[in-house]
Amino acid sequence: MQPGEILVTCKYCGFTSFIETGKAFEFEHSLILNSIQGPQVFKLVQSWMASSFIASKDLQKKSTLAEQNLTYLPIWVVSAEAQTHYKGIIERIAPPVQQEGDISDEYDWLVLARRQTDFPTRSYHLSLAGKIPFDAARIESGAKVLNSEMDADEAATQARDEIEHLHEYLAKEKIDRVEDIKTTFNVTSNFYLHAPVWFVTYVYKNSRYQVLLDGSSSEVIKGDMPSSDFKLM
Repeated sequence: MQPGEILVTCKYCGFTSFIETGKAFEFEHSLILNSIQGPQVFKLVQSWMASSFIASKDLQKKSTLAEQNLTYLPIWVVSAEAQTHYKGIIERIAPPVQQEGDISDEYDWLVLARRQTDFPTRSYHLSLAGKIPFDAARIESGAKVLNSEMDADEAATQARDEIEHLHEYLAKEKIDRVEDIKTTFNVTSNFYLHAPVWFVTYVYKNSRYQVLLDGSSSEVIKGDMPSSDFKLM
């Protein structure tokens, strides 16, 4: 266990408990299976390089694999309904006019249960269709399983803040100046899961770059490119 972890899962037997109380985990704990075998990982990264219009022409050929590691990330999935009512001014036309409207949607919002991380959660389009009850026997030997540093309540609070910011952003696409905005938020359910991500480091012209690969869908979540103008895709 590491400092800050409050929800711990044994990689070998799958037992999950809260450190502070020692009680067994009471929420749904699911697992997303990894579908990529080790030798396939860098081939998928090279295919991603070949499909990029900003990549150097020799990137795929001259890149070499430095390391690759499979990590199961702890994620809270907060299912929620959010409704926002906004009022404001449209100033892009003359004369300016007042306008109000509503934004509403249902979400399965992903909250990475780790602090001080720059993992691009909003770019991570995790499919929940293939989730199964957590089964330690289905986790590959050598894979790392991270523990959670937040509980369900904190995850729901973070999800609410992020969805409110999203709705504010959407409102500002419709009006130029927001005068009033209010969001109501209803959590319908939440559950905890571990999802597989491959952390890949490759070398190109003596520099190292990282690619994050979704172990379930084989899609690149985020990737560094050796370009002075573009660094991330």
